[in-house]
Amino acid sequence: MSESNVRVEHDGPFTTVTVDRPKALNALNTRTLEELEKAVGLLARREQLRGVILTGAGEKAFVAGADIAEMQGMDALRAKHFGALGHRVMDALAALPVPVIAAVNGFALGGGCELALACDFIYASENARFGLPEVSLGVLPGFGGTQRLARLVGKARAKELIFTGDMIDAQRARAIGLVLEVVPLPQLLPHARATLERVAKKGPLAVRRAKEAIDRGAEMELTDGNRVEQELFADLFETADRREGMTAFVEKRPPTFTGR
Repeated sequence: MSESNVRVEHDGPFTTVTVDRPKALNALNTRTLEELEKAVGLLARREQLRGVILTGAGEKAFVAGADIAEMQGMDALRAKHFGALGHRVMDALAALPVPVIAAVNGFALGGGCELALACDFIYASENARFGLPEVSLGVLPGFGGTQRLARLVGKARAKELIFTGDMIDAQRARAIGLVLEVVPLPQLLPHARATLERVAKKGPLAVRRAKEAIDRGAEMELTDGNRVEQELFADLFETADRREGMTAFVEKRPPTFTGR
C-alpha cells in the first residue's frame, strides 16, 4: 500500500496535520486533496479536539501550490471538478469549530497560500514565502484565494498580489496583515502549540461560539452580526462551563472546564 500524502498526529487535545509530499514541495494533487478532505472530516467529529496545526513536510515548503503537472492536461470540466474539490477542502477546514493555525514553514504559493488562508490565522517561519502566481499560468486562483485574501488584506492589496503574481517574504506578509507572527523555523511549531495551549485553558464552548460569531458575522451587516453575537452569548449562560467559569472567578481559583 502506498504511503499517505497527509500525516495526522494526535497529541492530547491537539492535532497536527502535515502535507507530506516533500519531493513535490507538498504540491496539492487530487489524491492529496482527497486525503485532506478525509482527514478534516474525521477531525470535525473528534469530540475532545481543542486545536489544529496545519503544516508542510520538510523545510522548503508549506505547500508550493496545486500540482501543475496534473493540471496541465485538464479540460474545463476536469478543472471544474478539481476546483470544486479544492473548495470543499478549504471550506471544511475553515468550518472546523476549533482554532486552526497554519504554520507556514516555507513556500506557500497558489493553492498553498489558499490552504493557509482557510485557517483561522497564520504563523510563518523566517524563510516562508507567499504568493498567488496563477495569472503567470494563464488562470486565476481557484481554491478561494480571490475571496479569502481580499477579506483578509483588503481588495486593493489582494488585487495587487493576484494581478502581479508577485511572491512576498514573511515580513512583508506580516506587514500587510496576511501573517500574524514571524519566528525562526525551529520555533514555528512550538510557537503554534503554545498558542493552542493558552486557548485550551479557556472555556471550550466559549471558544467555539466565539469562532462561530466572528466567522458568521464577517459575512453580515453589523446589525445582523451583533444579533448573532447576542444569541450565542445568551446560549452560553445555560452551560456548566459558564457557571464554573464565573464561580471560579468569584472564588479566586482556576476554572475546571468540562465542555458542557
